[in-house]
Amino acid sequence: MIKVKSFILAIALICSAFSASAQSVEQKLDSLQLLIGEQTTLHLIVTANRGQKIVMPSFKPSQQLIPGVEVVGQSEENTSEIDGNRIQVSRNYTLTSFDENVYAIPALNVKVNGKDFHGNPLALKVLTVPVDTVHPNQFYPPKDVQDNPFLWSEWSGIFWLSVLMLLLCGAMCYLLQRLKQNKPILKSFRIVKRVPAHEKALNEINAIKHQRSENQENLKEYYTRLTNTLREYINGRFGFNAMEMTSSEIIECLQSAGDQKMIDELRQLFRTADLVKFAKYETLINENDSNLVNAINFIDQTKTDEKPVEEKIVPTLSENDKKSQSQRKVIKLLLWAGSLAIVAILVYIVYTVVSLV
Repeated sequence: MIKVKSFILAIALICSAFSASAQSVEQKLDSLQLLIGEQTTLHLIVTANRGQKIVMPSFKPSQQLIPGVEVVGQSEENTSEIDGNRIQVSRNYTLTSFDENVYAIPALNVKVNGKDFHGNPLALKVLTVPVDTVHPNQFYPPKDVQDNPFLWSEWSGIFWLSVLMLLLCGAMCYLLQRLKQNKPILKSFRIVKRVPAHEKALNEINAIKHQRSENQENLKEYYTRLTNTLREYINGRFGFNAMEMTSSEIIECLQSAGDQKMIDELRQLFRTADLVKFAKYETLINENDSNLVNAINFIDQTKTDEKPVEEKIVPTLSENDKKSQSQRKVIKLLLWAGSLAIVAILVYIVYTVVSLV
């Protein structure tokens, strides 16, 4: 019976020793002494088996760990693996003190699966700043903020850049004034509708016919307009200056332009027109209408297939206009370059001043 009790006691002692080795708590300080108001870190490290529930102590900011020692803050729990079956959990506590003394940092309590485990106690020595009380006259109040000395070498670059920027601004104003004085050249163009010579002549003859039906008295004006219309048509159609030629010269140039009957009719028209304009000839009945029909027939038989077209007429610039246009381009380019230079200098000056101040 005694042997059985001894065996059970030995088994209990072995399990207790194994359980104690399975959970360990360690705590240590970064610095064992510090001046008043300084801070140090308390490291709490727990080693346990995987799967065990570990609860570490928690403190609020400015809560006293012991009288005279405050907890400024604490970190989150950090877990790491040691081997396949064991883990290590750590937490850091920032401590400070404002009273000179030697403090005994107690062993912090850690619960592992509901059981209490403690670390090792530590000592923290808090020192005060040494003060020479023998020579109180050597204590001085806090000094005011001192102004930095003015150094020309630091500000000379900013000064000359500012002068350059002002000169550029003056030059920009001058260029703007020049640009306003140098008025832009407007290269306006116009659309001209090119009407064929035969269509223009027929339109004019219709207008003459309409006006003739309203006024039967002025024969000279009638034949003048009719022959001028034919001369302009001949000039545009055949390419010779019929406006400066006599009637006989025109007929001679047109000998190869159509049949003889058409030429004879046109000759008779010009002859009648000359008699009316220079000899005050009185035409016979229906002779005026016959001459008008002959003029229309001549145009119809000699016209081409040309269609009305629209042309864009661009005016040509003089040498002065071209020179002025070139000057405006140069002035605009200088204005753009000057604007960019002024902006760059201004940004650099502001940046440098802020850095120095």
